[in-house]
Amino acid sequence: MTDRYRIEAADAPERRGMLRPVLWLVLVLSAANNAAMSGIGVNPFVGAVFGLVTLACATALVVHHYRHRAR
Repeated sequence: MTDRYRIEAADAPERRGMLRPVLWLVLVLSAANNAAMSGIGVNPFVGAVFGLVTLACATALVVHHYRHRAR
Protein backbone atom coordinates (compact mmCIF):
# COMPACT_ATOMS: atom_id res chain seq x y z
CA MET A 1 0.00 0.00 0.00
CA THR A 2 1.37 3.39 -0.92
CA ASP A 3 1.50 6.24 1.53
CA ARG A 4 -0.58 9.03 0.00
CA TYR A 5 0.70 11.59 2.52
CA ARG A 6 4.35 11.08 1.67
CA ILE A 7 5.91 13.56 -0.76
CA GLU A 8 9.11 12.59 -2.52
CA ALA A 9 11.08 14.35 -5.20
CA ALA A 10 11.57 12.65 -8.54
CA ASP A 11 15.33 12.35 -8.04
CA ALA A 12 15.16 11.28 -4.38
CA PRO A 13 16.55 7.73 -4.89
CA GLU A 14 19.74 9.07 -6.48
CA ARG A 15 20.40 11.56 -3.70
CA ARG A 16 19.42 9.10 -0.99
CA GLY A 17 22.03 6.62 -2.18
CA MET A 18 24.88 9.03 -1.47
CA LEU A 19 23.72 10.46 1.86
CA ARG A 20 24.34 7.43 4.08
CA PRO A 21 27.95 6.78 3.00
CA VAL A 22 28.80 10.46 3.48
CA LEU A 23 27.20 10.48 6.92
CA TRP A 24 29.12 7.33 7.90
CA LEU A 25 32.39 8.84 6.65
CA VAL A 26 31.88 12.08 8.57
CA LEU A 27 30.81 10.10 11.66
CA VAL A 28 33.97 7.98 11.67
CA LEU A 29 36.29 10.92 10.95
CA SER A 30 34.74 13.16 13.57
CA ALA A 31 34.77 10.39 16.20
CA ALA A 32 38.45 9.72 15.48
CA ASN A 33 39.26 13.42 15.67
CA ASN A 34 37.30 13.72 18.91
CA ALA A 35 39.31 10.89 20.45
CA ALA A 36 42.58 12.33 19.17
CA MET A 37 41.84 15.82 20.48
CA SER A 38 40.88 14.43 23.86
CA GLY A 39 44.03 12.31 23.98
CA ILE A 40 46.57 14.99 23.12
CA GLY A 41 45.08 17.63 25.38
CA VAL A 42 44.07 20.30 22.89
CA ASN A 43 41.56 22.95 23.89
CA PRO A 44 38.44 21.11 25.14
CA PHE A 45 36.18 23.18 22.89
CA VAL A 46 37.83 21.69 19.79
CA GLY A 47 37.06 18.18 21.02
CA ALA A 48 33.53 19.24 21.91
CA VAL A 49 32.94 20.47 18.36
CA PHE A 50 34.01 17.10 16.95
CA GLY A 51 31.81 15.41 19.52
CA LEU A 52 28.80 17.47 18.45
CA VAL A 53 29.46 16.65 14.79
CA THR A 54 29.64 12.95 15.72
CA LEU A 55 26.36 13.19 17.62
CA ALA A 56 24.68 15.03 14.74
CA CYS A 57 25.79 12.41 12.21
CA ALA A 58 24.62 9.55 14.40
CA THR A 59 21.25 11.24 14.87
CA ALA A 60 20.92 11.85 11.12
CA LEU A 61 21.71 8.20 10.40
CA VAL A 62 19.06 7.00 12.84
CA VAL A 63 16.45 9.38 11.42
CA HIS A 64 17.36 8.39 7.86
CA HIS A 65 17.03 4.72 8.77
CA TYR A 66 13.57 5.09 10.28
CA ARG A 67 12.29 7.27 7.45
CA HIS A 68 13.48 4.96 4.66
CA ARG A 69 13.06 1.47 6.12
CA ALA A 70 10.88 -1.09 4.42
CA ARG A 71 7.62 -1.70 6.20
